[in-house]
Amino acid sequence: MNGRDLVRSVKAVGSAGAAQGLLAVRAAWRRRRIDASGLPARGAERARVPGPVLSAEPAPGGGVIRFTRSELRITVTANGAVFWGWDGAGPEPSYALAGAAPEPDPRAVLEPDKDGAWRVVAERMTVVVSRLGAVEVCTPGGVSLRRELPPRWWEPAGGGGARWMQRSEVAADARFFGLGGRASGPRLRDGTYRLWNTDPGRAFGSGDDPLYLTMPVQMVVADAATHLVFHDSSWDGTVTLREGEEGAGSGHDRAGASDLRMDGGPLRCWVMVGTPARVLHTWASLTGAAALPPAWALGHHHARSGFGSEQEVRRIVGGYHERGLPLDAVHLGIDHFDAQRVFTVDRDRFPKLPVLAEELRRDGIRLVSIVDPAVKAEPGNPVYDGGSDEDAFVRDSAGEVVRGVVRPGEAVYPDFTRARTRRWWGGLYEERLSQGFAGFWHDLNEPVSFTAFGESTLPRSARHDLEGRGGDHREAHNVYALAMARAAHEGLSELAPRERPFLFSRSGWAGTQRYGGVWSGEVATGWPGLRASLSLVLGLGLCGVPYSGPDVGGFDGSPSPELYLRWFQLGAYLPLFRTHAGPRAGRREPWEFGDEVLEHARVALVGRRRLLPYFMTLAHLARRTGAPYVRPLWWGVPEDRALRDCEDAFLLGDCLLVAPVLTPGTERRAVRVPRGRWYDVVTEEVYEGPAQVLVDAPLSRIPVLVRAGAVLPVRGDDGSLELEVWAPARGRTGGGLVVVDAGDGWDEPEIERYVTRRLGKRVVVEREGEDGPEEPSLPVRVRGLLS
Repeated sequence: MNGRDLVRSVKAVGSAGAAQGLLAVRAAWRRRRIDASGLPARGAERARVPGPVLSAEPAPGGGVIRFTRSELRITVTANGAVFWGWDGAGPEPSYALAGAAPEPDPRAVLEPDKDGAWRVVAERMTVVVSRLGAVEVCTPGGVSLRRELPPRWWEPAGGGGARWMQRSEVAADARFFGLGGRASGPRLRDGTYRLWNTDPGRAFGSGDDPLYLTMPVQMVVADAATHLVFHDSSWDGTVTLREGEEGAGSGHDRAGASDLRMDGGPLRCWVMVGTPARVLHTWASLTGAAALPPAWALGHHHARSGFGSEQEVRRIVGGYHERGLPLDAVHLGIDHFDAQRVFTVDRDRFPKLPVLAEELRRDGIRLVSIVDPAVKAEPGNPVYDGGSDEDAFVRDSAGEVVRGVVRPGEAVYPDFTRARTRRWWGGLYEERLSQGFAGFWHDLNEPVSFTAFGESTLPRSARHDLEGRGGDHREAHNVYALAMARAAHEGLSELAPRERPFLFSRSGWAGTQRYGGVWSGEVATGWPGLRASLSLVLGLGLCGVPYSGPDVGGFDGSPSPELYLRWFQLGAYLPLFRTHAGPRAGRREPWEFGDEVLEHARVALVGRRRLLPYFMTLAHLARRTGAPYVRPLWWGVPEDRALRDCEDAFLLGDCLLVAPVLTPGTERRAVRVPRGRWYDVVTEEVYEGPAQVLVDAPLSRIPVLVRAGAVLPVRGDDGSLELEVWAPARGRTGGGLVVVDAGDGWDEPEIERYVTRRLGKRVVVEREGEDGPEEPSLPVRVRGLLS
């Protein structure tokens, strides 16, 4: 017995209460026992590298290159990406891909290169494979973007899955972004980042890693080009990054480096090259279009652990109405469940939940329900009984159903990697719809099992179906939440076919955008937590997840009025705008922070409602192009090194630059402005970029600039849709994209393209039509003409 774990067990009983603590202790020791008997013993291992090249066999888009101890399959696909897989690994099966892998590009040809190497020349890149198995990705002009050194495997002497390591080199000027939801960043500094979805067990701060949603996706930005790389293995691993240094040592550049170490799974990789917009468009074509939220989901959401009754919900909603504050959704947590059991309702506290939901809907407010994956292991619980009849729950290597501990007590876990289980689970949302819920947030789906020590998740030896292939939790853990979201999305699409499913999740993996969005999880209350909120949203967007947002105000504490307001003002410009807090945290209603904060929060809420048509346009563009709503300042000019290092401001679409206040006591702040003319949206003061400028940031608002020539779809004063056009600079043109959406349903509205020109003191606005310029289809209001 491990003495340290024994001490942790005693502490767990004392801190969590006797009943819950004992369950956590038992779960920890049970997990250890299951893994001790269920995981294969590794024992001695032998190292392996590919060895020298032997031969090559061309095929459409690339071919197979054989080495003495491995083989490499390489294919350039029709969408411009390149795939390679070692040891015969192909693109499928993969939880990341939206469907079958794209067809090969017949124009790409595998051909001999110098010094025994081989190369594949494609439109957007050239891939060179050295005689010893290094893979180098170059621009069409021959500039090296990424060089993956020959990989190394460590294989158990008795057979079984191999650990592997892949070291990569990038340009000295390159900067790393991505790897899922990271609290530090969005630019990822030197250090090691773990690839294992993890509940930290407490509110997290900017230095905590890993968090709830990790993925082996890097976006690497360099002068020569941007590239996105995805190593498609869902196993546990780490990425160690080291930024390069120009002119290091004796005047020579030192390349940046990325060391990827995985505990198993195939060694296969996708790379796409181009501008940030192009690589994310290619990434979306591989992993799937982002789910389109209904219009109401782009408004303001209010949540708090502890909405304990219908009366409390009515009180909160009444507070918004009395003060004339916009509200679009109210979220109910586990306190509305019967004994905290999923897909149930506490009839004492919520006796007429469908009536409440209908009343709220008539006022334009939707109810959103929490859904946890764990099911209380209690005969007589309909979900437990139904899942047992379906054989839906995860089992261990001995064939016994795995039990863990969550909020309602001992629980079992659906195996979402089995199609039959997903169908059963998706059908359970009928009960939620019958109660009047319009949306869903998935929590604890890393998945979590509370334990006194060790990892707070399922045993690594727990068995999963993995679409009929079979495997264990080492492979299934990181895709568990992704598969759960798929089950919900597919079920809701059948149960309510005329409505867009709305769901967002705490955890996920590559491709999770197909089914919904993400929220930050339990971010710590404090100024570092506010900064981490922005990092998470930016980083997720660069991994292909455009819809996300934090707990406004932080999860665990009582924010000062200033911190709450600055968080609220930032949230008003993020895709998911939700106030939320834990059961022991302070309240999050705007009127709880005094009259001054209330009035400033009102301005932020009214401003968000005014911008809803713009957010809806960004949602459609994200679905069609993969471009996130929230973008780093370098999005359009990745070669601008000053913008690459700017982490305290962002672009909202192409038109707006938002500079949140991230430190206390700030009344003016420096803003790095990209090239071109920008207007302050309130004062209409003009700023010319590229430059760093000082902008007023009074407590009443955060700085927001708009690009000259921009066309913004907004709600007018009477609630109707109109175009707000900002005058181009003299002699310049501008424009914008607009998507007019009905708010729900599956219609694909057209993208309207507008062009703006300045003629003296007049601005001409035209819509691009099939037969040439046309008059705008919406009323136009021009601003910025006095400059």
